[in-house]
Amino acid sequence: MSDAQRNLIERRACEAAIWGMPAVGVYDIELAIQRDAGADRGVIAYMSEPMDSRHGFLTANDVTPYVFGGGITVDEPVVIDVPPAGDKAAFFGTIVNAWQVPLADVGTTGEDAGEGGKYLILPPGYDGDVPSDGYYVHQSNTYGVHFAFRPVAKDGGTSADQAAYAQTLRVYALSDADNPPATRFIDVKENPINTLPVYDMTFFTDLNAVIQREPVLEQDKVMMAMLASLGIVRGHPFEPDEETQAAMLDGLQCAYDTMQEHFITRSVVPLWEDRQWGVWAFAEGQPEAGFPYVTTDMVLIDDRAGGSYSWITYLPKKLGGGTFYLTGLTDSDGAMLNGEDTYKLTVPSDTPAEDFWSVIVYSMKTKGFVKGNERVGLATPDLPDIQVNEDGSADVYFGPIAPDGLESNWIPTGEDFFLLFRLYGPAEGWIESGWKLPDLEKVN
Repeated sequence: MSDAQRNLIERRACEAAIWGMPAVGVYDIELAIQRDAGADRGVIAYMSEPMDSRHGFLTANDVTPYVFGGGITVDEPVVIDVPPAGDKAAFFGTIVNAWQVPLADVGTTGEDAGEGGKYLILPPGYDGDVPSDGYYVHQSNTYGVHFAFRPVAKDGGTSADQAAYAQTLRVYALSDADNPPATRFIDVKENPINTLPVYDMTFFTDLNAVIQREPVLEQDKVMMAMLASLGIVRGHPFEPDEETQAAMLDGLQCAYDTMQEHFITRSVVPLWEDRQWGVWAFAEGQPEAGFPYVTTDMVLIDDRAGGSYSWITYLPKKLGGGTFYLTGLTDSDGAMLNGEDTYKLTVPSDTPAEDFWSVIVYSMKTKGFVKGNERVGLATPDLPDIQVNEDGSADVYFGPIAPDGLESNWIPTGEDFFLLFRLYGPAEGWIESGWKLPDLEKVN
């Protein structure tokens, strides 16, 4: 292989990985349900309890269990039948296509507004009959359709209540609507899965699997020509030789580094002038447009990769919906958080979360939980079991070793990390109220 050819492969592999990030990210969720939990394609994953560090999932929470689709194939119209909100749990979540473009929000903040509803997903190019009423109809331009819903607890609902409610969801073909077969579920709390993207050759084999299955969108034809130089061509086997693989892996490292830099330098902007805590900075106009990451002029491949899908999944069609996220990348001095030092966060007693607050540690490398740690976060429900200050505030510590006598207030790190501080049920007008979350203080 000439130097020119190797350089070409490396460059194109870098761009292909950035371009393909949203598709690989959601395909890896589908793949993990089958590979790690042993489920057949189309089986729905649910959780009998929230995730822990055995589960690999981009910036998931450890408070609410999930239910998510393992790659529904929409080669004919498919119904995702969402139950009405129950006494102890209600759904909140989104249906997306194979590129993670949101198709519909469901549940209390979705189209059915908690009343339940039948979401009818039509396959690409479908021109058959569509029921005139009784359905929320959405056209997909991909055959792969995915979803993740949170069965949020209500009125003292337990994990058991949430898991039972999750399994009232039904998924079936429209042709079976008069007598739908039972929807199959598998508990991925008991069968832990790792859905995190892996930056080795499996990234490209996963991308190839998506390319072989999905229609080519008009907006992606130039990239399809670039993929051909890597050996990824529809209808052909993907069998790169060792020299090509080595060049592609160098390109993949370029893509990872680029997305990582985007995440650190462009994805979070300060919420307050005198605090380090930030909020997510999406590409201009994308939240209002429903996150297609496509404008009249271009496909926003950098913003949707480094700015979103290399570290989050299942963006909603409409932002809002009862959770507010604060992101912590640095300490009070502006230094990046690391796995060697110990930090303290004082959570005020008047934190404006009508439901509860939660703070979780995520690996800077993988954007998932730090693997092997017994605890990944703390939240309002933990207050009875931790030491609380006289004014009702709580000191939470982050570090590789628990401070003496404060094990209950400690979240282990052990590697470079960042934080998400979530307000569940943020109080109306809380931003204007003047309340601010203190910065992390380094204590050693």
